[in-house]
Parts: sequence; C-alpha cells; structure tokens
Amino acid sequence: MIQGSTSLIAHIGYPTHTFKSPLIYNPYFEQAGVDAVVVPMGCQAPDYPALLPALFRLTNIRGALITMPHKVRTLELIDELSPTAQIAGACNAVRRAENGRLQGDMFDGEGFVRGVRRKGLDLAGKRALVVGCGGVGSAIAASLVAAGITGIALYDASTDTANALATRLHQHYPAVTIVTGSKDPAGFDLVVNATPLGMHDGDPLPIDITRLDPGCFVGEVVMKAEHTPLLEAALARGCKVQVGADMLFEQIPAYLEYFGLPVTTPETLRAVARMSY
Repeated sequence: MIQGSTSLIAHIGYPTHTFKSPLIYNPYFEQAGVDAVVVPMGCQAPDYPALLPALFRLTNIRGALITMPHKVRTLELIDELSPTAQIAGACNAVRRAENGRLQGDMFDGEGFVRGVRRKGLDLAGKRALVVGCGGVGSAIAASLVAAGITGIALYDASTDTANALATRLHQHYPAVTIVTGSKDPAGFDLVVNATPLGMHDGDPLPIDITRLDPGCFVGEVVMKAEHTPLLEAALARGCKVQVGADMLFEQIPAYLEYFGLPVTTPETLRAVARMSY
C-alpha cells in the first residue's frame, strides 16, 4: 500500500511499456513489508536533463533506476560516479548522498559477477574474454576487473570501441593485463558474450566453439531463450554456463543495497516475478 511514508524509486526511460522492474520490485516490497515503490516514468531525451535533478528535490525519493535512452546522458548530470560507471561510460542507478550530491553507479556488470560467483567461479587471478564492448560489455569488463581477474581480452566488431574500453580500464586498473583484437576463446577461464548474437534465429555464434576449453565458464547476456545456441554448444563441451536472465535477477539485490533497502535473494525475486508476469 502506498502511503505518506512511502519511499519512491523512479524508473526513468522511454518508452515505459517494456519495463519489467515494477513487476519484480513492487511485489517483493509488498511481500516483504518494505515501504517503497518503483514508479515507471516516461521521459524523452530532450526533457531528461531537467527531470533528473528535479526529481531529487523530492524529500521522499530513495533513488532512480535509469534505462534507455538515458544511461549515457546521466554521466553529465550527477556529481559523483563510481569507477565502474566511468569505465562503462553509462550509469543505471542514481541516489542522493547525505550531503545532497547525486551519486551514480552501473550494476549490469555487478549482476553478472554475482551470478558467476554464486555458481562457484572464484574470479581472483582468472583470465576472461569479453566479446562485445558496448554498454553492457564495458560494465561487465569493469566489474570483472574490480572482482580480481588478472587478465582480460576484449573484442568488438569496432576496433576503436574495444581499444577505448581498454584505455578506460587501464586508467583505473593499471596492473591488469589487457589485450584487444582477438576473440579466440582458447585458454580463458571465463568467456562472456556481450553481443546481440543469439537474439535472432540463424545468428552465427560469437566465438569459435571448437576452440573453447571444456573447463571454461561461459556467460551470456542475451535473454531470448534460457539456453541460447552459444550456451547449448558450451554445455555440450562440458562447460559451466550462466544464462542471460541471471544477470538481471542477480543485480537487483545490488540495487537494493545501493538504495539502502532490505536485500533478498535472486531466487525470491524469480518466484515473485513468476507470480507477477
């Protein structure tokens, strides 16, 4: 029940009809007795720079979830950015600090990292290949390096995009070995598909599956099916895998922590979502 004491979390983007977060957060809040609500707010790009700071003048706002097309523009509108958001070049969560300054972070990569860790992969000292260096790939790469991997290879169809991400990573983590230009998966502990390949029937696999080591862990961001063709092929080679939807449900507890709200498990959130959809 929304009442005078309810904390607001704005979910800002455009269009809003695709938003899934209210169907996950709000049933969880109701079930757990958390006095908060996620409100979808449709805002087109020209109006966004005025909207975001105005929202944080509300005394009962707890934070904001930021989605397309505003993740990049948000960088210009807040006062403090986490290293992950700086490396990713995008921001999907904003909160107001006690001193009134707006802080921003990026949790796509954190969701991915939490998922693989919960599945038993200790990232300390490991080597990872990230294929696709756009927004989500950059966020995952940043979170992997923050989690303690010692080497990372970056590949993107645009060489400039991969090299730019490598530069940003090196600025924050100069001790990590970073290479670009190859998507050969041989010899890596973790391989991540952060491209759209797998969303459409007939898409080629993002890597040469015959070069994949059987002991490798393979992660996916595509959520069209639980097991994409890449994950099916990886399972057939004896690899452990993480499905695309895991990144979504694993990052919600991180958001809750960021906004200072009671935290739950991805399993609880999945159960709530199944009842809500």
